[in-house]
Amino acid sequence: MTDSAVQFADPAWAERLGVVVVPHTIQFGNQTFREGMDITPEEFFRRVALGDPKPVALPPTVEDFTRVYTGLARTSDYILSIHTSGKLSRAYRHAKTAADALLGRTQVRVVDSMTISRGLGILVEAAMHAVEEGRALDEIVRLVRGMISSIYMVFVVEDLAYLERSGRMGPAQAILGTMLGIKPFLTIEEGDLIPMEKVRSRDKAVEKLLEFITEFANIAELTILQSARHPTEDTRMLLDRLTEEYPDQEFFVRMYGPTLGCFIGPNSLGVLVYEAEDHGTGF
Repeated sequence: MTDSAVQFADPAWAERLGVVVVPHTIQFGNQTFREGMDITPEEFFRRVALGDPKPVALPPTVEDFTRVYTGLARTSDYILSIHTSGKLSRAYRHAKTAADALLGRTQVRVVDSMTISRGLGILVEAAMHAVEEGRALDEIVRLVRGMISSIYMVFVVEDLAYLERSGRMGPAQAILGTMLGIKPFLTIEEGDLIPMEKVRSRDKAVEKLLEFITEFANIAELTILQSARHPTEDTRMLLDRLTEEYPDQEFFVRMYGPTLGCFIGPNSLGVLVYEAEDHGTGF
């Protein structure tokens, strides 16, 4: 099982294979919605565009996890629970607390993915492939943890108010950055969103993303993350450049979800690179 900040290559994949997804709650002022159940990415960004109160992502509670674990324990030999980075969401911490309370009644292993969105999806998909291959639980946990260091994510953020709200930027920095048209270039490092550099235009942002990608010689997956369903002008520009650099590589464009959107806001542009290694996952 996992949480709703996850992003799979195929949205129907989790339900088809029986992967349980526990929802984050997305809060707009006094209104709350369960991610992936009551609110879609399109609805989330529509509300953001209409000027609704700045959204907040609330993790599943300990009680949510206890209820799901207890139900799964009736029909499962073990439960492998892989979650959004503990530095970005309390989902991992709450899952661990619930799992510890069930010690002796069922075997629950909780893994901090140290990532989010499509990065988390890659790990969950790999774990499920390993389950289908009949691998033992300890082996699957080692596999997943070994893959974490091969997943890289960077973002160029447009609206600094979201970084300020999530505590990744001070109010003065956000105000000054907005006035100067600065767009932070962030990476996920040790499970947290860390500022790396600053750019001042969308063209420079695309150039910086391309520069990041071309550091990798052996790419197993490259996904562009954006806040629109169809490729934006910036995404098309990046894809054109990537096609020149990697003529034989397949690229994916996906819309990031509400939980990640609460951190980086609308109109941000991100890239995930999964560096190819022989993990025996069948990827």
